[in-house]
Parts: sequence; C-alpha cells; structure tokens
Amino acid sequence: MHYIMTFVWSFLLVSMLNYVAGSIVGAEFDFMAGVTVSVVLAIIVLIITAIIPNDAPADV
Repeated sequence: MHYIMTFVWSFLLVSMLNYVAGSIVGAEFDFMAGVTVSVVLAIIVLIITAIIPNDAPADV
C-alpha cells in the first residue's frame, strides 16, 4: 500500500504542476509526460526512504 500511495501522490502533484506550469507558459497539457515524471519521482522518493534509517536518535 505504501508503494501505491507514493505513486498516487506523486502522480497528482506532478500532474498539477504540469498543468499549472503549462498554463503559465501557454503549452498544451501532456498527460504522458506527467506520468513519466511521476514514476521517476516515486522511485526517487522510495529510494530516499530506504536509505534513511528508522532508528530513534540516541540520547546523549
């Protein structure tokens, strides 16, 4: 479920950014570009979460 929600949120945010930036520039909305970038973003986010440790900070 974690992987699915990561993709869903990345898809929604990248599609919104693609639409808004395209509207500002005056370009057409390209759905497949948004899907491609959202898949790449989801993979990057999942890699970053795998690298960051889950341990609690040590008390000094």
